[in-house]
Amino acid sequence: MLTLKQRQERAARRAARIAAKHEAIRQAALDHGEAQSEGSTVMKKGEVKVGGEYVAKVSGKLAHVRIDRENPHGGWDATNLATKKSVRIKSTRRLQAEAGRKAAPAAHVATGARPAGEVAKDTKPAPAATGGKPGAAGAKPSADTKAAKLTTAEVKAPKAAAVAAWRKDVADKAAKPDPELDAAIKASEAGRGAKKAKAAKPKGERKSGVLNAAVKVLQAAGKPMNCADIVKEALEKGYWKTGGQTPGATLYAAVLRECAAKGAKARFHRAEVKETKDGKAVTLRGYFALADEHAGKGK
Repeated sequence: MLTLKQRQERAARRAARIAAKHEAIRQAALDHGEAQSEGSTVMKKGEVKVGGEYVAKVSGKLAHVRIDRENPHGGWDATNLATKKSVRIKSTRRLQAEAGRKAAPAAHVATGARPAGEVAKDTKPAPAATGGKPGAAGAKPSADTKAAKLTTAEVKAPKAAAVAAWRKDVADKAAKPDPELDAAIKASEAGRGAKKAKAAKPKGERKSGVLNAAVKVLQAAGKPMNCADIVKEALEKGYWKTGGQTPGATLYAAVLRECAAKGAKARFHRAEVKETKDGKAVTLRGYFALADEHAGKGK
């Protein structure tokens, strides 16, 4: 059997392996999400104003819409300015930017948004506040933008390195062998297997102490006897011990079971004993004798 400490160590090793897998999956998902959402222009609820015009995602496409009112079930009721149809904006995730501002570059638009070239077909972005040419394609990022991105990367690098080091440490601990614990586990499993491997006692070969005692009594007597006399003799000579209230009935039931199970190979058989009462021969019940092959073994 494993000790409490060994069971705790085994559970800790399993938990460490599972935690390492989950952390790897979580980190991969976070990295993927950051790569997709970096530079996204999804707006916050406090920035949305009734009467304002925004670039929104409608039926999988970006459209120029005007917010008319708040919807009592959440979100806003708006009008598609290109088609003049009423639409419902359920959340701020549908709003990409306020009309008049530049949309995010194609590489930074969240998953599901269309490229900048297709956005230009549905919306007419206003000139950039920096004084650049309106609609200029392929404009290079400013020096401030490059510096900001570089700073963000430098900030994330130490954290990513720490997470990678922690993950490696957990994986090393989980993979490190523990001979003592492994030996204890094998010993415990071997013990359980040994208990299951014990052969069950074959049916019909049940040996009872009272039956062995009855065989000794009948061999010594050399004649048929009833169960009550057999039990009395066995108890007096110390062949058998019992605390039961009806030992004679116990012996009688045991003899009948052996006769039924073994048939001709049983050690006992019914004996016909007669007694004369009132001038008539009466057959007595409950008498048993030993089979011939067992009768002379005790002599």
